[in-house]
Amino acid sequence: MKILYVSSEVVPFAKTGGLADVAGALPLALKKLGHDVRVATPKYRMTDDEKFGIKTILDEIKVHFQFVTHYTKICGANFPGTNVPVYFAQYDPYFGREGLYTETGFDYPDNAQRFALFCIATLWMLRALEWQPDIIHCNDWQTALIPAHLKHHPDLKSDDFYSKIKVLYTIHNLAYQGRFDRDTLEKIGLGWEVFTIDGMEYYSDINLTKAGIVFSDEITTVSETYAKEIQTPEFGCGLDGVLRYRADHLNGIMNGIDYNVWNPAVDKLISSKFSPKRMAGKAKCKNALQEKCHLPQRADVPIIGMISRMADQKGFDLIAQIAPQLFSMDIQFILLGTGEPRYHEMFEKIAKDYPVKASINITFDNQLAHEIEAGADMFLMPSRFEPCGLNQLYSLKYGTVPIVRKTGGLADSIIDATKEKIADGTGTGFVFEEYTPEALLDAIRHALEFYQKNILWKKIQSNGMKQDYSWDASAKKYVSLYQKMLGGR
Repeated sequence: MKILYVSSEVVPFAKTGGLADVAGALPLALKKLGHDVRVATPKYRMTDDEKFGIKTILDEIKVHFQFVTHYTKICGANFPGTNVPVYFAQYDPYFGREGLYTETGFDYPDNAQRFALFCIATLWMLRALEWQPDIIHCNDWQTALIPAHLKHHPDLKSDDFYSKIKVLYTIHNLAYQGRFDRDTLEKIGLGWEVFTIDGMEYYSDINLTKAGIVFSDEITTVSETYAKEIQTPEFGCGLDGVLRYRADHLNGIMNGIDYNVWNPAVDKLISSKFSPKRMAGKAKCKNALQEKCHLPQRADVPIIGMISRMADQKGFDLIAQIAPQLFSMDIQFILLGTGEPRYHEMFEKIAKDYPVKASINITFDNQLAHEIEAGADMFLMPSRFEPCGLNQLYSLKYGTVPIVRKTGGLADSIIDATKEKIADGTGTGFVFEEYTPEALLDAIRHALEFYQKNILWKKIQSNGMKQDYSWDASAKKYVSLYQKMLGGR
């Protein structure tokens, strides 16, 4: 099959979050399965031309909005060390900015126009290159205008070149929808015929995620449980009705992780490598982590790690409520992340109040992220909702036992470590269901009890490290879905 994978961010070229990691891994896994896979993404200021060998492929792609023509370049390179092509839509007035979507904490007001241009330039690029994909795989609202334009753009919808292309739309986090004022519609190359309850209209605005849902051939999201949750008012973010309407075309496929990067047996960013049969290195990583984070170097005290955006969605409101009880325990807590200012302030105060128990790192630091995964004993993810989650998957591989809430991808990937589940090889972490501070505190206490039972704890670690969440399994599921979309072709 010929597959065009379209994403607004792709590792290693540009990243703000987990979407980039997925976009940097899934296409390579699809290529390994024998498919012709290519990737399209914007060309941002942060993307280094020289480092990646990016060259101009097409000097000029014309995109028309409201009687204005925007002249867009298409550049190209391969993923480092592969022959998988990446196409970059270069238009500096839109993408040559400091950020990808925001600056100084605020969304760019013209984000709809920016990503509409990207979508249309990508579609015109295909014709210019005379490369006709079987599948265009779109991701999140920034690419949702591709299926909308294929069906409704006056030039595209009547062009036989595009008529047989099928579109898959993946929702990575339904909370981010791309909602804009209705007057934006004319600025993104679409007519008022799409402004209906069955189209892009959403409470008198336009909603790009809704466009992706209603105009694509199939929809996926990043775990089976999240696919069910978003059809309910609690998790549907106002789109549960349209998702229920398209339920027959909604699929849940768990994200994978790249074990070439996140694997303690090969990780170059940690102080000592280790594996299930050679665990001595994990103790060395713990000691090195304590030293780096200026915590007492005690082998007996459990380290609870957390790497997260600091927001209510990630359970920080629960942690705030249990802080006095948590830090009265004999634990160490290491946090890495940034987010809402109120949580910055709260955790900075915790660091001052508990200097021998808490290391608070309000920053982005890839190396420290690897060191936390390798050196911590437990990993905390008490999310209100979690479409997939990646850190719990990394933690399993590093023998760092997850403590999670039963939601989304956390529910699909972590099995509560009862004695029976530990014994049969399936128990991999500690799971709580109710979104309450009491339930979170009970789960942490339960984990600490098992930590003292050395043999059981080692078994939980071993169970987790044996799990396979590589991209190979996920890629095969996507291929099956693509084939279904093509009628078995």
